[in-house]
Amino acid sequence: MPDQHSTLRAQRRAETQRTLQAHAVRLFTERGYDATTVTDVAEAAGMSPMTVYRHFPTKEDLVLVDHNGQLVAERIAASPAAQPLVRRIGNALIDSAATLTGSGRGDAGTASRQFLLARLRLMISTPALRARHLDNHYALQQAIVDALGAGAGDAADPDTAFRAQAAAGACLAAMHTALMRWAEDDGRTELPGLIAKALAAAFGEDVVGTGPDA
Repeated sequence: MPDQHSTLRAQRRAETQRTLQAHAVRLFTERGYDATTVTDVAEAAGMSPMTVYRHFPTKEDLVLVDHNGQLVAERIAASPAAQPLVRRIGNALIDSAATLTGSGRGDAGTASRQFLLARLRLMISTPALRARHLDNHYALQQAIVDALGAGAGDAADPDTAFRAQAAAGACLAAMHTALMRWAEDDGRTELPGLIAKALAAAFGEDVVGTGPDA
């Protein structure tokens, strides 16, 4: 059954990527990003450097690649189109953060939070990663715009696309503020709550759906 084989391949690929990233983030944190080579990561994971490059074409990708854009886009696409743009985007960012940090999943959730926190610290402290992180930011913004149905296709209305881009950019700026506070707080505060708080400060609790009547 081709579909079953494809699913198994995808699962194996995802597991390999998780293993490689876990070793990479650990080594980068312990030894320093610049002092750790791709070969070091491969040896720690029991794989060849070629395998690492097959899954992560650049060293930076070992830290920066994630599935956040896909998670956010899926949640936006599933949200009611009649809702305000900021509410659709904001709730998707909060829900995705809950998934990525493993909220409510016990030890597995703690491990997810520590991994995400370590990645974030590396992005903040490493110049090469900070530069590439900006590219990821723009990619996430475009994924949000596309999920809202306001992409750059032939039928896209310029004004609609502009509003979607502005709303996405503003929401991501609020999320960035929450991420910085989360790192400063050493991950002690729940990230989804911090994102909700940042969005409410920027747009108002009723707008983003975090108020008591939402």
